[in-house]
Amino acid sequence: VQLQASGGGLVQAGGSLRLSCAASGRSVRSYAVAWFRQAPGEERKFVAGIKRAGDNTYYSDSVKGRFTISRDNAKNTLYLQMNSLRPGDTAVYYCAAGPSVILSALASQDAYAFWGQGTLVTVSS
Repeated sequence: VQLQASGGGLVQAGGSLRLSCAASGRSVRSYAVAWFRQAPGEERKFVAGIKRAGDNTYYSDSVKGRFTISRDNAKNTLYLQMNSLRPGDTAVYYCAAGPSVILSALASQDAYAFWGQGTLVTVSS
């Protein structure tokens, strides 16, 4: 599967953005999917994910209650709705997909075989 992320940009603190990740080649229903982010000088970190089976969503503590991950099977697209953005959310955001990701590995980037190219989100104070 190929992934194409988009929707990043510059936003003021408190604002919102919606990231999209369009998949091609195979249906996103065939994969566990997730968003990761990498701030300057830091390692890539898990933001949110959805297991392949079912619609249960999982979030890092830093974004819980502010971000929402969703998957539109008809459009073969993954989304990340980001509300109440903070300067600390500034990062390059990556979408990822993996065919066999168990729950305990959902937050591990090593579990994902396919990655989008990243989209930059900058939150100004």
